[in-house]
Amino acid sequence: MDVLAAEQDLSAGGRLHVRVGCEFELTSAAPTPAVLMVQPKLENGLVIAEEHWELQPATPFREGVDAIGNSVRRLVLPQGDFRFRYDATVTTSSDADATELSAQQVDPHELSDEMLTYLLPSRYCPSDALLDKAWEIFGGVEPGWPRVQAISDWVFDNIRFDYGASSPTMSATDTFERRVGVCRDFTHLAVAFCRALNVPTRYVFGYLPDIGVVPADAPMDFCAWMEVYLSGRWWTFDPRNNARRIAHMVIGRGRDAADVPMIMTFGTPTLTKMIVWADQVL
Repeated sequence: MDVLAAEQDLSAGGRLHVRVGCEFELTSAAPTPAVLMVQPKLENGLVIAEEHWELQPATPFREGVDAIGNSVRRLVLPQGDFRFRYDATVTTSSDADATELSAQQVDPHELSDEMLTYLLPSRYCPSDALLDKAWEIFGGVEPGWPRVQAISDWVFDNIRFDYGASSPTMSATDTFERRVGVCRDFTHLAVAFCRALNVPTRYVFGYLPDIGVVPADAPMDFCAWMEVYLSGRWWTFDPRNNARRIAHMVIGRGRDAADVPMIMTFGTPTLTKMIVWADQVL
């Protein structure tokens, strides 16, 4: 869609119709248990108007919910080639991410036991290793929304985006040292900084259409962002784009990307193709 059409949609308010989905092709040397996580969550007014699941060859699966509350589909990939496609039309709000400049940081002592999980270091977000750097860079910024925004600004300004620069094992400390990565690396670094400064923060991934912005000159992909807990609720921040965007559609949440892979396999299949789409339907 063009930018003018996007701006007209924004001014109209109300609901948006968006087509989202993905297609994967894999090859397995042997039957391989797998878990798929690609369906957007039914929250914040999102409604799935129509959806289609396609598995070739036809493969039985069962629906489930993981320990964090994410919807998953479990199956066994057959030996040989396998193709999986998910395609859905959803309706969602046309509002941009909520903003509250006065949102305040909650003292760790006042957090629930569950919330403390999102203050701890995790596999890709070793906040303990970045503790000194976090306080050195952001310790002088007012706690609460201003400090989180400063973190998002810093990551956006100091990390270069490059599809070829990341790897499955790259952590927030690697991103800080190399100053390059993809959206998951931007998010891991910002999450680690926030946790080092005692702000509960969780990693999020999902679909993000180019609504109200100039479309990126690159193939569509899943997007990663973060949610921070301030003034008693979760707020969306997107260090990769560093803007209040429209239609962040959550698929999964966790401590970091290890908790929410699009495809988790218990074996070593080879991924030969991946396509992602998220486009407004006018």
